[in-house]
Amino acid sequence: MRGAAATGAAAGLAGCTFAGRTFGGSGRTEGTVVQFVADSGAKEASGDINDALHEAGLSSDITVEILPVTSSTAQQQYSQWLSAGLEQPSLLRMDSGWTIPFILRDQVANLDEEMPDLAKRVKENYFQASVATASGPDGGLYGVPLFTDFGLTLYRKDLVEQAGFDPSGWATNPLSWPRFAEIAKQTMDQSDTDYGYTFQAAVYEGLSCCTFNEWMASWGGSYFGARKNLLQNVGERPVTVESDPTVKAARMARSFIHGPDDEHALDSIPGPLAPQAVLQWEEDSSLSSFMNGDSVAHRNWPYSVLSAGAEEAFGENLGVMPMPFGVRPDNAQFEGMGGSVSALGGWHVTLNPNARNPEAAKEVLRAMSRDSFYLKLMEVIGYVPPKPDLLDSQEARNIDVMGRYVDTLKFAGQHAVPRPATVVWPIESPRITQQVSATLSRDKTPQGAMSDLKELLVQIENSATENQS
Repeated sequence: MRGAAATGAAAGLAGCTFAGRTFGGSGRTEGTVVQFVADSGAKEASGDINDALHEAGLSSDITVEILPVTSSTAQQQYSQWLSAGLEQPSLLRMDSGWTIPFILRDQVANLDEEMPDLAKRVKENYFQASVATASGPDGGLYGVPLFTDFGLTLYRKDLVEQAGFDPSGWATNPLSWPRFAEIAKQTMDQSDTDYGYTFQAAVYEGLSCCTFNEWMASWGGSYFGARKNLLQNVGERPVTVESDPTVKAARMARSFIHGPDDEHALDSIPGPLAPQAVLQWEEDSSLSSFMNGDSVAHRNWPYSVLSAGAEEAFGENLGVMPMPFGVRPDNAQFEGMGGSVSALGGWHVTLNPNARNPEAAKEVLRAMSRDSFYLKLMEVIGYVPPKPDLLDSQEARNIDVMGRYVDTLKFAGQHAVPRPATVVWPIESPRITQQVSATLSRDKTPQGAMSDLKELLVQIENSATENQS
């Protein structure tokens, strides 16, 4: 690494709003400045983030200046900056779904070499799915998870109890999809809700990476066979989307949306449970419907728990459980699949190998990995710490709203599966989304859509092999 000390004045940081929460600001104006790229919300919360970092041990003469970049443009912007060898920004927040391509291009620092003690702690103590998406093929760690994300099932505990079901034990004992769907259907029929289960199925990245990935993996399926192929072996791995578990997942979704009268519905799943509007819903639009009391159960990320579990919303009537399962892992067609599966999301912090002031940047990275900083993010924003043992702590359990659900959060984190985030995923993801959407909207049969998808993915995998030769 190269660089020289950079000192300067940070802009005054006033009170702000971050993820809907208002904070005060520290107003720090002097000292060494480390630039960290995040989003506009983090920019607005700069003062409080700096306060939390200093409470976590960051030297008082170091200030973090946050540069806002929207999530939709971050990947391209980072590529331009790092390809140009710029010294700033020093730290970059990267989606766990697209960190690996930067690692493969040697554009982020190897933390095993730069901060071996921190790298060792992360590998030993963090959710392994998160660590895998921050690691290179050499086993080196190239990013420190900032928070982890995974799919959860939110449900109305009051309504299911009124319908005669006992949800005790659901927090860490997943239901099968048929049992879950039956409970959702009966509860919907006995309450004034319009839907039994809602989720995100719009034509966007979330359908390929997350919603369908969870359904497919829970039935023991996969885009590329065994779990070991998800993040590597491009061009050499099998394309397995035409297999029975994947088709079954598509048929289950048809049951959710179109009910048992659909000619391709899965017989064991009652329905319909969801409106056709889910075909246009992403996270916020689907959450709004659940928050309005329209549905018994809902699939979303941990941030939604903070909103739905607030006293002004459902309070302790909100139940949270892991994703239901199709087959148990022992019966999965592909190794590492089956059981309750949550799609992995979340963000890492990576170090620019050309950082102007690398030692200060490393100190910031170290403070970001402290328990107190993670707990602060969980309390204020609902970000889940990437360390499972931290979720067992009394400090985590004492956090308002989120503390009620730490056992489920830990379970989901330990059963998370990443999207196949290789260098060809940006090409493959929209093809998957299009074909899955085509069958959910009944434009194609499940088998037909998956057969067409297999051809597309095989072409992409073969092209990648040819380009490497």
